[in-house]
Amino acid sequence: MVENDTSPTGTCQICKAVKPLDELLPAELVRPAVAEVIVASGHPEFTSSGLICQTDLNHFRGVYVQQALEDERGELSDLEQEVVRSLRERELLTRDTNAVFDRANTVGDRVADRVASFGGSWTFIILFGGIIVLWIAVNAVALLGKAFDPYPYILLNLVLSCVAAMQAPIIMMSQNRQEAKDRLRAENDYQINLKAELEIRHVNTKLDMLLTHQWRRLVEIQQIQLDLLNEMNEHHRWERTVQQADKADAPT
Repeated sequence: MVENDTSPTGTCQICKAVKPLDELLPAELVRPAVAEVIVASGHPEFTSSGLICQTDLNHFRGVYVQQALEDERGELSDLEQEVVRSLRERELLTRDTNAVFDRANTVGDRVADRVASFGGSWTFIILFGGIIVLWIAVNAVALLGKAFDPYPYILLNLVLSCVAAMQAPIIMMSQNRQEAKDRLRAENDYQINLKAELEIRHVNTKLDMLLTHQWRRLVEIQQIQLDLLNEMNEHHRWERTVQQADKADAPT
């Protein structure tokens, strides 16, 4: 059997315990993110030139992973709150363009709209057609007597010309106002679309930053898991080496 020789020892910077070197790990091999957690946990004396035992290192690795997961949930909540707050605090661009435009209407504008609306309806066509037919009928019946507008109905042509001359500019006034209303509506739609585009770009940028940060945290956690697996493999390999040495030294 192998005699129990005094094996090299070292002192852990965290628990201050003296342990064999096979249970200690150089602090320079600890990942920077885990080292920051150790220092922030009340161990400012922790340096890369010292040693740390496996028990304490695994403890702070678990603390780092737990904090990373909690930070991810907190950052997602903060992101949602920030987006909602940015959308809520900014001035709303959506507005009723008809109400805005109607508030600036004058009496002449309202009259022009009503005349244009009535002049372009079937009611006006039927009513005006009936008046023309009645006019012609009255003058045709009184043809042998004294008609106020005998054939070829010159007075009727004059009335129709006057109505057309007055109706045309009124309809044009209403069309110009409708064009101005359409232009106001188009400007409002442009502002809304621009705001929506900026908000979507703002949200996409935040999501990209969040995903990048999550991937970085995930890679760090995976690296810690790989470190644990490598240390376990090294420990098993060391145990097998010791067992093989014991068997070789055992008396046959």
